[in-house]
Amino acid sequence: MTWADAAPNLLIGLREGLEAGLVVSILLAALRKAGSEGEGEDRPVSTAPVWLGVLGAVMLSGAFAAVLTYSTSVLSSKAQQAVGGVLSVLAVALVTGMVFWMRRTAATLSSHLRGEVRRAAILGAGALTLTAFLAVGREGLETTLFMWTAVKASGSTVSPLVGAGLGLAAAIVLCWLLYRRAVKINVGVFFNRTAIALIVIAAGVLSYGLGDLQEAGWLPGQQWVSFDLTAHVDPNSWWVSIITGITDLAPKLTVLQVVAWVAYLAVVIPAFVYAGRVATAAMAASKAKTAAAAAAANAAVEAESEAAAAESPESPESQKPRAPSTPQQTPEPEPEPVTAPGWERLAGNRPWSVAGVLIVVPALAAGITIAALPAAAAATTTTVKVTGSACAPGWNSATTGKQTFDIDNKSSKAGEITLLDSSGAIVGEIETLGPATTAPMTATLGSGSYTFHCLMSGASALTSSAVQVSGSAQQGSPLAVKPVTLDDLTGPNKQYQQYAAGDLTTLQSQITTLRAAIAAGNVPAAQADWLAAQLTWEQVGASYDSFGDAGVAVDGLPDGLPDGVNDSGFTGLHRIEYGLYHGQSAAQLLPVVDGLAGEIGDVQKNLTTDDIAGDPTNLPLRAHEIIEDAIRDHLSGMDDEGAGAAYAMTYADTQVDQVVLGELGPLIDARSPGLVARADAQLTALDQALDAAKVNGAWLAPSVTPLVARQKVDAATGTLLETLASVPDLLEIPPTAQ
Repeated sequence: MTWADAAPNLLIGLREGLEAGLVVSILLAALRKAGSEGEGEDRPVSTAPVWLGVLGAVMLSGAFAAVLTYSTSVLSSKAQQAVGGVLSVLAVALVTGMVFWMRRTAATLSSHLRGEVRRAAILGAGALTLTAFLAVGREGLETTLFMWTAVKASGSTVSPLVGAGLGLAAAIVLCWLLYRRAVKINVGVFFNRTAIALIVIAAGVLSYGLGDLQEAGWLPGQQWVSFDLTAHVDPNSWWVSIITGITDLAPKLTVLQVVAWVAYLAVVIPAFVYAGRVATAAMAASKAKTAAAAAAANAAVEAESEAAAAESPESPESQKPRAPSTPQQTPEPEPEPVTAPGWERLAGNRPWSVAGVLIVVPALAAGITIAALPAAAAATTTTVKVTGSACAPGWNSATTGKQTFDIDNKSSKAGEITLLDSSGAIVGEIETLGPATTAPMTATLGSGSYTFHCLMSGASALTSSAVQVSGSAQQGSPLAVKPVTLDDLTGPNKQYQQYAAGDLTTLQSQITTLRAAIAAGNVPAAQADWLAAQLTWEQVGASYDSFGDAGVAVDGLPDGLPDGVNDSGFTGLHRIEYGLYHGQSAAQLLPVVDGLAGEIGDVQKNLTTDDIAGDPTNLPLRAHEIIEDAIRDHLSGMDDEGAGAAYAMTYADTQVDQVVLGELGPLIDARSPGLVARADAQLTALDQALDAAKVNGAWLAPSVTPLVARQKVDAATGTLLETLASVPDLLEIPPTAQ
């Protein structure tokens, strides 16, 4: 068990349990007060109606949790991710609303509930049961949903459940002590302080939920990764466990997840602070208004007494010295006649019938719902354990057809679990399985031999005993994908290096031509030569700074530099572009051109190093990132320093992407037949959309290109990017093959 995973759920259990417990405490106290006032003396009052309502609320929450668990378990993995993502977003919305509601109404919650109890007491014990059920049930459903999503975000481990249980237990004890007046705490301060922590947890759940929706295909951008630290951090290290456990943030997040996390915190925390100031100001104004009203009432009473005395001067009493007036208490208004719906009046004198309905109906409804769910008959479930010293010990049989394996990681390390057939092809995979975590792996098995492979962090690879499966696989079974090896990618990567070396040689000659035009002061010629050189660089395929510092020197931008475009660190092609389109002289630009020749030489010299293009595992990424880079830098206008050449550079990117796909084509087709042909057709469609965007035979900047033409380019680029997004996953080298 990891306490980092338990901590956020402990806080949720403590806070939500304390909130529900305070509601119960107020109801009990109000009931006893109402009873003593009604009888005229302090007599024992039965609290059974309140506890029956609480029991009904607990039963409703438990039934809701059961339906959530069983309904999602029979869904496909994609559907589970979609449902989990939607529920995570819903839970965050509910918790956010609850936090602000408590911020606004904490001061008046007690008086509101006392009024409800007073009204229910008049109607009868059954109405008291309903009042308790409604007051606690809302808190219970909200808590159940948020805990369920938080547990799902943390993984199917025992830690979140233990944390939630400890938090609820502590809340119950604390509420009992508060009710008995054994301890005193500032409840308002407690809720306000824990609200900030709850908002941080909710931001993590929101990020996790959006990631689920991306994996389910409901939201785009799954391959647009903001950062991936999985290769640089140990998921078992104490500090990573604390961060991921408390915030639900993973070492690998997409851009959408990061933006949502930051935006949620940036909006909700300031709004929460502002809401507190507004609530404080409103409370102060209310107190001042009440005090003013009381003072006015006292003054009116005193004036009335003086007037009466003045009208009877002969009265002996009026001649006596008048005692100083004392403040008068404003009498409480008479309670209004109780009006209630017919069903509530009907329930008033039937407490046990109401309690039975509230307790039995949720359980019965949950049972009927679960029984009506479609059974996952198409798959059989087998538990497979992973320990620190063995991979799938005890696994010795399997059948053909669709299988679901519950992989139970009993070790203290995270790792990757794969199921391979006799040829080494992957038929099932869990990329990351945390310690003390259980996760499903679904695979369709045919006749043959299968083994589990376990690669846990910091440990040697482990392999299970081979299990022979007899029979025929179901029709339409997914194709087993044989893992790509380093040798598979080495040949295509060498082809790419040779291609890039040829373009770099061409680029050097173009820089010489560019220098001559600048030295001659021929700006139009220099601008044309610059564009030719820039397009050749684009066709080299340096995307996402994949050529390291040498590539940044050739094609870097001024963003982030202290002096911007005037910074000495701003060099290369875009620095020349800025100078040519902002009227800079040859004296200012020639040193930059001379430096660029040397920077291109560095790229040529180091082309086979891992920092540039020597690592074959980067080639599948390049196929996707070249087009992603075009969207990020070119079509967004981010790298435009005056030339407005976004469409020309995007066209050059499509040319190099066709080269890379051609080099990887045999490997891709063996794993996803038809993908290369589809990508080639989409590349052609993008080229056609770019050609159609020309005005009088020339490309303009996207901002001044006709809207219809821009929309066609954007649509074609987005379609192509989605197709290419699967290439890195298809050609990923598993750790066991490296």
